[in-house]
Amino acid sequence: MDLIDYGFDPSFYIPPDMDRGEDQRIPARVTACHKERYELACERGAAFGRLKAGVYHAGSPEHYPTTGDFVLIEYNDSGDSRIVKTLRRRSFFSRRDPSKRPSEQAVAANFDYVFIMQSLNMDFNLRRIERYVTLAWQSGAVPVIILSKSDLARDIEGYISAVEGVAPGVAVFPVSVVSGAGLEAVEGLLKPRTTVVFLGSSGVGKSSLVNALAGRGIMTVNGIREDDSKGRHTTTHRQLVMLQDGAMVIDTPGMRELGMWDVSRGLGGSFGDVERYFSRCRFSDCSHIAEPGCAVRAAIESGELPRERWESYVNLRREAQYAEDKDAYIHRKEQMFRGIAKANRQMEKNGGKQRWI
Repeated sequence: MDLIDYGFDPSFYIPPDMDRGEDQRIPARVTACHKERYELACERGAAFGRLKAGVYHAGSPEHYPTTGDFVLIEYNDSGDSRIVKTLRRRSFFSRRDPSKRPSEQAVAANFDYVFIMQSLNMDFNLRRIERYVTLAWQSGAVPVIILSKSDLARDIEGYISAVEGVAPGVAVFPVSVVSGAGLEAVEGLLKPRTTVVFLGSSGVGKSSLVNALAGRGIMTVNGIREDDSKGRHTTTHRQLVMLQDGAMVIDTPGMRELGMWDVSRGLGGSFGDVERYFSRCRFSDCSHIAEPGCAVRAAIESGELPRERWESYVNLRREAQYAEDKDAYIHRKEQMFRGIAKANRQMEKNGGKQRWI
């Protein structure tokens, strides 16, 4: 097995100080994550591995591997190999761990595209798309929005227009695995040694699309509840699968809760239409709440910036700040409320009207 076919580039992933002549460790790619065991692909073929306890432990600087990671292993041909190092990542997707807060949960690594899937049925949700796009830009990969089950929609162009309004600059593809519509356009992105991670809630058709792109049934498919169009969980763990054309896909369990973690870059990528107003404010430290000369408030009042779009930006930024530093978030929130109270007192002095200076 040639690991280069799995996207491995020695010049990028191997540490420059590694002694290739004496080091007996070999690189591998994580193709699936289970509780304490990992499925691997390496030059010796498929293997299983476990973390070396002396390297991976609480407080260790070493990143715990996730699906798509390249790692160094001490290969064992008669049992589980030992994973001894996680190699540097060129892209990485994480979210706030829903079971341990605040804590980061790794989802996937080393991918080229993030296929954000949303079905054109009762579960269609623009706010969820904004979340996925923000995290996709943060990951370092290119987001692509896939609108599945297009055969069920009457106004496809209307859906596309709505999505483009909250995801400017992101390619949008309506597809149907039933009719085959749109599949050719998506297949055009799947080049050999390219990795795509699929994200979306349960029931949006991730596994069905993977099967359609693969030309064979490699993922189990379940139906959705007819009363609310919400799906049953099909994928139970993150798994990397190589397609016949040499492209790879990472399917993930449906994530209805997608908590923000670090999205400092992602917000700028997905909300560039919002942040472009910041430099136009009179004050460089404008909070966009009550200051005079605020370009954001002026754009909202004129209708140039949709209020819903601004509220989404504020909510995602607030959630990310809380996850990153709870104490700092509370301090900023207290400052904000003090600013609002001060503005209200000023309004009372002005006879109940805000005076713009």
